[in-house]
Amino acid sequence: MPARRPNLLLVMFDQMAPQSLGVYGHPLVRTPHLEALAERGVVFDRAYCNSPLCAPSRFSMMAGQLPSRIGAYDNAAEFASDVPTFAHYLRRLGYRTALAGKMHFVGPDQLHGYEDRLTTDVYPADFGWTADWLHPEQAQFWFHNMQSVVEAGVYARTLNLDYDEEVAYQATRHLYDIARDADERPFFLTVSFIQPHDPYMAPQPYWDLYDHEQIDMPSVAPIPLERRDPHSQRLYHTCQMDQYRIGDDHVRNARHAYYAMMAYVDDQLGALLRALESTGLRDGTVVFATSDHGDMLGERGMWYKMSFFERSVRVPLLVQGPGVGEGVRVGDSVSLLDLLPTFVELAGDGATMDYAAPIDGASLLPQLGGATGAEPRTVPAEYLAEGTTEPVFMLQRGRHKYVSCKSDPAQLFDLESDPHELENRSGQPELAEVEAAFAAEAIERWRGDEIRARVVASQRRRLFLYRALQQGQHRGWDYEPRRDATRQYNRNLANELYDTDRNARIPRRDPPPFDSDSEPDPGGQIPGSQ
Repeated sequence: MPARRPNLLLVMFDQMAPQSLGVYGHPLVRTPHLEALAERGVVFDRAYCNSPLCAPSRFSMMAGQLPSRIGAYDNAAEFASDVPTFAHYLRRLGYRTALAGKMHFVGPDQLHGYEDRLTTDVYPADFGWTADWLHPEQAQFWFHNMQSVVEAGVYARTLNLDYDEEVAYQATRHLYDIARDADERPFFLTVSFIQPHDPYMAPQPYWDLYDHEQIDMPSVAPIPLERRDPHSQRLYHTCQMDQYRIGDDHVRNARHAYYAMMAYVDDQLGALLRALESTGLRDGTVVFATSDHGDMLGERGMWYKMSFFERSVRVPLLVQGPGVGEGVRVGDSVSLLDLLPTFVELAGDGATMDYAAPIDGASLLPQLGGATGAEPRTVPAEYLAEGTTEPVFMLQRGRHKYVSCKSDPAQLFDLESDPHELENRSGQPELAEVEAAFAAEAIERWRGDEIRARVVASQRRRLFLYRALQQGQHRGWDYEPRRDATRQYNRNLANELYDTDRNARIPRRDPPPFDSDSEPDPGGQIPGSQ
């Protein structure tokens, strides 16, 4: 790695399944900026999130700890302010830290180590989306129902488009500000877009990138409900999949819009990369591109995430920049937990950090240099939200994936011989030793009954507090960006107006010397001055 500490740019997409990217073999989807990153950098072919749901995945990633360690149970779980995050560590190491876009922080702390936050969030910061394991039969508001599928198509404007344009603008503006201010600290900038998250709605120009008839349909047809595993059956009801009769036209429209949104958000990535180039920051910046989880997108008749099937739990992970290998594919199993120690090692030039809390991930620096681990890495993951009343755990290592839940039969998949996960090989004699090792490891790693008790206690507190805080005057925790207009553009501050304007230019050029011997230009005289 380079001696000079690099800048770090983390670009996050939402619900972006790697299986729908050309970088990972999809023949249709157009994401040229991601493909350029892949050609010049490192692609992780088997990267996973650690909880297939937005907030728990992001909190776990930022903390480098599994969700159950930090109480990140569901999309309304508070992210405690005393949990150290990679933003805290990098700030302690002398980085200037900023966030633009979605991170789904829940609770009154809306910074979690970031020095600057450039936009508000796109989702609520309160406890309104709390799951209720004690009353699973009671219908709760749930954003993910089949309306996103039946309404998919072309839209001139959506809230998600409004949001991502604001995120892209504020992030590129921040890069320009970095290039022209006097702060010499290296920067860590997180830019987090909402696309291609449902609802599946795309602008016409991006929809028109694809021939509708060429949109591929799911590789695995809908599996009859009675033949699905218990967790998939629960998700069927959680997402109200019987709300509409979903036909091929609905599926094709949703996939078409999803691909269009991927092209759209790839263009936003392109704007960030151009800003790095035009400011001269690109060569000194390591760029990470990833997502919080994937999207089933109709495979097996399932949608969205919340399960441990590959399309839900896998994420893209691409890295490019100084000291990073070029055109490298990494087959090791890795996860978002690994980002925190990777950032810390990059920022500390390989120095060992005295972590303030246990870390569940491991640095990816060897893989970024082109090395492959001698031993298979194990990826742990948890699901503790809607669609279950017991914790669901996953262990992935090598070619196998093991899923366990107290209320369900175990699942064991061979991802090499069965990439679509159609055959549960739990209980088969030829894999008895493999399964026994996974089962023992799951018991050692997790105390399911204790975790469930903590989840239920947290749900009860949060549901009570949410209902109480709805009474009387409401004061939200949602982040409001603060800007001092008196220090923007041309103002009567310490500098002359010309200096203020000149110092904001990229590149900055000194004015030409004044020629006192030259004759004044008559055409430039002020009318009426004679």
